[in-house]
Amino acid sequence: MSGVRVEPLTFVQRVAGRERVLKPWLREALVGYLFLMPWIIGFLFFIAGPMLCSLGVSLFSTDFMTKTEFVGLYWYKGLLFVDSLARKALLNTAYYSFFMVPLSSILALSLAVLLNQGIKLQGLWRTIYYLPSVVSGVAISLLWLWLYQPEIGLINALLLKVGIMGPRWIYSERWAMPSLIIMAVWGSGSAMLIYLAGLRGIPTALYEAAELDGAGPFSRFWNITIPMLTPTILFNVVMNTIGSFQVFTQAYIMTGGGPNNATLTMVLYIYRKGFQGSQFGYASALAWALFVVILGFSLVAIRSARYWVFYAGE
Repeated sequence: MSGVRVEPLTFVQRVAGRERVLKPWLREALVGYLFLMPWIIGFLFFIAGPMLCSLGVSLFSTDFMTKTEFVGLYWYKGLLFVDSLARKALLNTAYYSFFMVPLSSILALSLAVLLNQGIKLQGLWRTIYYLPSVVSGVAISLLWLWLYQPEIGLINALLLKVGIMGPRWIYSERWAMPSLIIMAVWGSGSAMLIYLAGLRGIPTALYEAAELDGAGPFSRFWNITIPMLTPTILFNVVMNTIGSFQVFTQAYIMTGGGPNNATLTMVLYIYRKGFQGSQFGYASALAWALFVVILGFSLVAIRSARYWVFYAGE
């Protein structure tokens, strides 16, 4: 027996032996985390890491080149009690969000309901409405910059055809922010597709039963479509709110925050302080203030879901 050679276990045999030792639920969890590892690594290095870094930077006065001085919570006190421009930027952003989110949701839901009626060329119409969502924000901003031209723009030219003198749009302090809201509502195609997917998931048996009971179109829409679609509405409202508080491209390219800071948004103000003014500590504090505001509105929407969101499985 001493001359018998024992071959070492191969890697596959060793792994198979370990799998027999591990419990099934633990093995499934390890496999799941293995597949999630690329996302986890990306989240730690490109999202969580920079966020923690910016939180540390917000406690310093630094331009990353000539000075770095610890100031503690000085920047946070300044943006709350001293910097009136920061408050104006936050109010402008809230004004943009509070009008854009409801209007965009109503338009997206209306288009989804129309496209769910089995109209002809449904795929073509769906593509047309969704197209603005996939076009670059810079390209869209340049397009609307031409549309909003007071003298040669298409919108004022069409209004003049019917005897209406159009406003100066983005060149007017009064109309600048409404102009950005109209532009944002026009690009609600992605929310439309999500609503359309939600409508396709509603059982047709509910509509058939309601029709047999004598319910009209409006009654079926209000008592079946809306309740069954509330989870989709919640998702779109939360995502649109987060996106609207981060608006930057339109204001930066079309107005630069003007006229008279009428379209100065929080992200644009952060860009000014950080990359134009080299006040990276203050810019980081502004970014964290915006994060807290977005988190607050998101939590309010999610917490309120128990009172108005209906899940079919409940």
